[in-house]
Amino acid sequence: MSYPAELKYTKEHEWIKPDGDLAAIGITDYAQQALGDIVFVELPKVGSEIMAGKSFGSVESVKAVSDLYAPASGKVTEVNQELATAPEKINHDANRTWMIRVELKNPAELNTLMSVSDYERFIQEEGGH
Repeated sequence: MSYPAELKYTKEHEWIKPDGDLAAIGITDYAQQALGDIVFVELPKVGSEIMAGKSFGSVESVKAVSDLYAPASGKVTEVNQELATAPEKINHDANRTWMIRVELKNPAELNTLMSVSDYERFIQEEGGH
């Protein structure tokens, strides 16, 4: 599996795609494969504040429920409404299916996240692919 180079990654297997002061957030394909078929996604409401490292929602699969952890702090500006009725979109292309978009509170937080090469090395060490 290859991971997009324009994304930054967390050890909890979330990704963030910065675009100026805004960013899209989702889960990696590695996380999606570990979870199995995703059947439900719980996401925050527009206007909510999320904090780096803190849970902002959850994904439920046929195997388990897992918390989603914010890669950066900010205010939710948009929620991917398609996931309310079609959470399986994440299974089809997790690395490109965003869950929420945020206005970043402190873009410098992104400097603490992993690059694609760091992330690929991290999941190999975890026994991934």
